[in-house]
Amino acid sequence: NVQALQITEVWEQIMGATIARYTDSIQIANQTLFITTSVAPLRNELVYQKEKIIQRVNEALGEQVIKEVVIR
Repeated sequence: NVQALQITEVWEQIMGATIARYTDSIQIANQTLFITTSVAPLRNELVYQKEKIIQRVNEALGEQVIKEVVIR
């Protein structure tokens, strides 16, 4: 999946080095972005920023790829 590869490349640019460092994995499936982190405060922060994440990721990929964000 090309978009999945792209998202890992742009994730740090989109969200910053600190968040990228503590993100365990990022996957795209069925227009949903799955973000895995074991850091609870970061998980809360990402939940709070869902709309912004959707906007930024779609902007970075140049199309409406993501409609939903799931943080686990």
